Amino acid sequence: MKVVVDTNVVFSGILKSSGKIGKILINSRPHFQFYSCDFLRAEILKHRNKLLKLTKLSELELIELETLVTKNISFINEGLLPQALIQSTETLLKGIDQSDTPFVALTKHLEAKLWTGDMRLLTGLKAKRFNDVISTAELSLMLDDLEKE
Repeated sequence: MKVVVDTNVVFSGILKSSGKIGKILINSRPHFQFYSCDFLRAEILKHRNKLLKLTKLSELELIELETLVTKNISFINEGLLPQALIQSTETLLKGIDQSDTPFVALTKHLEAKLWTGDMRLLTGLKAKRFNDVISTAELSLMLDDLEKE
């Protein structure tokens, strides 16, 4: 299954790599194909100092952890997505959070599921009948079922 990963999921994976999110990102490659926008890389760099403070890691250790958590994610330049798709996604996200446009547009483009921990985004999209969104709990249950097979 194709899964687009948003910023809050990756940050959670970095902050607690031994937790559920970290384990899914690091260990579930046979079951899920992860994608994200190049914008995510920029967000990680932008917030590196905050991540350093929160994790209490050295810069080198944090870079290694970021690499581990993102190694199974294929990054796509959101600037290559069709402009009509971006516009329709911006319309969909009105009243929710338009800063998530690149992730939702990539999800639509890849015909994937958007994995987010942002409950406002998740419930807002579902309220607008955009059902290609999945929570960590749902993804974890799905992974458990796949690993039993």
